[in-house]
Amino acid sequence: MSFVKIWVHLVFATKNREPLLKKEIRPDIHQHIIRNCKDKDIFLQAINGYTEHLHCLISLGKDQSISKVVQLIKGESSLWLNKSDLISEKFSWQDDYFAVSVSESQVETVINYIKNQEKHHAKKSFDDEVNEFMGRYGWAQIKN
Repeated sequence: MSFVKIWVHLVFATKNREPLLKKEIRPDIHQHIIRNCKDKDIFLQAINGYTEHLHCLISLGKDQSISKVVQLIKGESSLWLNKSDLISEKFSWQDDYFAVSVSESQVETVINYIKNQEKHHAKKSFDDEVNEFMGRYGWAQIKN
């Protein structure tokens, strides 16, 4: 039997970072994604976000890749949102995403960070957060 525990902090945004994820609908979106992950054997430890993005802490299974898990979460949730009455306009996620490994010793810290998105973004914009992540992990952000 194989034993795998690979924690991944995943962040993805709405297309063009449109602020479509209003506070009153976020719990419904989160609950739907939680159910979808259970149905697809994706271990989702934490989920939360703000008006234009979501954070997820997932643990990859032995036969899962980050790209496939992202595809399953984003694809199904955008289909569901477009069928629901939660958002009046056509909804889609941005193609790109951020994914970084998380050591076991930092799991609780990441969970708390994800849980406190509302408070966090009262002080820091998503653009500032993206730039901070880009710098912290040594990625250059490409300006269009």
